[in-house]
Amino acid sequence: MKHSVFHDLGQERAKKVAESALSTYSQKYANYNPQVIWKGPNKADISFKVKGMSLSGSLEVLDKSIDLDMDVPFLLRPFKSQALGVIEGEINEWIKKAKAEGG
Repeated sequence: MKHSVFHDLGQERAKKVAESALSTYSQKYANYNPQVIWKGPNKADISFKVKGMSLSGSLEVLDKSIDLDMDVPFLLRPFKSQALGVIEGEINEWIKKAKAEGG
């Protein structure tokens, strides 16, 4: 499942937003065993468990977008659109917050 959320923060600021969001969600949803491993300056491998199934993928912060690529198990595919809506909404909230704090 590939998905891009567009922003106008620039790559450096967008990465800070992504790091803050991932850190918050790692604490908030600790029971899903979220893992984030930065593989480069702007790319991270992410994984978590839902209903006994492991989901994994990558997140890449680009100059004008935050790109997600998740491997979604067959049994969870019917919920893909709903999940994308939630993820995009959450990222947009973090982008909005960053704009409010940084002008």
